[in-house]
Amino acid sequence: MGEQSYFATISKYIPRLRTSLYASLNYSEWDDKLNVPFGVGVELGGGFSFRPMYDGDRGHLMLNYYAARYGASLMYVWLETMGISFSAGF
Repeated sequence: MGEQSYFATISKYIPRLRTSLYASLNYSEWDDKLNVPFGVGVELGGGFSFRPMYDGDRGHLMLNYYAARYGASLMYVWLETMGISFSAGF
């Protein structure tokens, strides 16, 4: 069983709607599976955004906050488990 994953992604930001769309074609050697993840990001203002997404198997919801060098995301993974993620750049 392989450990590589291959993907091609297209995305488009629509300034008038303050929304970004994306879709990927993803192949994983791990489970020998081809899937199509997709989602939409909606800017809410003040550094906040909302992102419903589908990972090719199940759906997720994310509420994000990003500043210049850090961010935080509140996640509802597979629409059954809550999670939080923090990021920092330097």
